Amino acid sequence: MALPHLTQEEKMNALKKAQEMRSKRAQLRAQLKRGELSLQEVLDSADDEAVAKMRVAYLIESLPQVGKVTSKKIMDEIGINENRRVQGLGKRQRDELLKRLG
Repeated sequence: MALPHLTQEEKMNALKKAQEMRSKRAQLRAQLKRGELSLQEVLDSADDEAVAKMRVAYLIESLPQVGKVTSKKIMDEIGINENRRVQGLGKRQRDELLKRLG
């Protein structure tokens, strides 16, 4: 599939939107780490584009006292692919995550 040919203005708008999404996800992860947001609240806002496109591994690693090893172990036990994004989680996977971490 060929990439669409974008004008310079369209490229700049796309870059600006990407930067906004990255900063919003970083802010969300920081709030999770500080305990200002819960996993339940984040999963409930999965219709937000920044949350929906976040990788589940990054989301779990953002929780207090959860690192890469624990995140990978939990995801393997539940059966979540390491590249899965929040929008792609099934109901059973969401429920299992909340049961373990929520």
